[in-house]
Amino acid sequence: MADSFAPSDISRRSFLAGAAWVGALAAARPARAQQWPTRPIRVISPYPAGSASDTVTRVVLDQASQIVGQPFVIELRPGAGGSIGFATVAHAEPDGYTVVTSSSSMATESVLHKTLPYDPKKDFAPVVLIGTSPNVLVASKKSGFKSVADLVAAAKAKPGTLTFASAGIGSSSHMAAEKFRLAAKIDVRHVPFKEGGLVEVMAGRIDFYFIPLAAAASALHNPNLVVLAVSSPKRSPLLPDVPSVVEAGYPDAVFRFWNGLSAPVRTPAAVIQKLHDVTQQAIDTPAVQERLAKLGVEPAHMSVQEFAAFFAADFEATRELAKEAGIKSVD
Repeated sequence: MADSFAPSDISRRSFLAGAAWVGALAAARPARAQQWPTRPIRVISPYPAGSASDTVTRVVLDQASQIVGQPFVIELRPGAGGSIGFATVAHAEPDGYTVVTSSSSMATESVLHKTLPYDPKKDFAPVVLIGTSPNVLVASKKSGFKSVADLVAAAKAKPGTLTFASAGIGSSSHMAAEKFRLAAKIDVRHVPFKEGGLVEVMAGRIDFYFIPLAAAASALHNPNLVVLAVSSPKRSPLLPDVPSVVEAGYPDAVFRFWNGLSAPVRTPAAVIQKLHDVTQQAIDTPAVQERLAKLGVEPAHMSVQEFAAFFAADFEATRELAKEAGIKSVD
């Protein structure tokens, strides 16, 4: 008589076969992670070429390429406030070969747009924080301001008359100024410019501007400007003679823009960890540290988990700032 199997035997064999498949798959994942990378890594930059985020990322990833023996190919996808680039990565294969240059703007974009082609909190896995950078409070020489106290006194003497420039609604220059406005309890008018408005400040048509430090180097010695403060807790090594907003008496005005890398959310944890470690090793290289310092960037040293917590906290803080400042969505 031919052998026959009871239903329980079939279930048992099916379970064992399934368990073996799952076990093999689980074993394959660490193996693939150990092999990563075996080809170039595509890095989507949602920002224009030459922007602070683009420049900082290139400095770090040039070094990371040498460490892993594979190029990090930066692909510019600017437009729609960064939405085009972020959406590209959100829907990419989660295999560690497509990442995005993430930044503080991920939170502001969620404030400015009611709908996005991606979810900034659910579609990305934070990988590594590269560093943070303050903004520099500059004023027109024609204003006569010699300190933050002078600016605040003038704003309170004539509410609603002083103006500040920004690189657009939700930009770091705008958010830094809003934090300062709320901390100092002053009534000033926002004038956004596509190119930042620094020329208008130098001409004396706009009173002050919180320019990102990474973009400020060439402007800080302009005779038509006066540098009043940096929006960080301590003085910047690049500007040792310029007080911080904390020293000026406004600790609640601290604002720092951050840059990092994020991956599609389902990227294997082992691959994320390796990408983090490689990037952190590049950041810790003395030559990279020196170049970041010249850009006004303070290198970070966070674990993957710490960066994820940092991202979540910054996201909520930015949304709260937007609410307090009355910043509305633009669509």
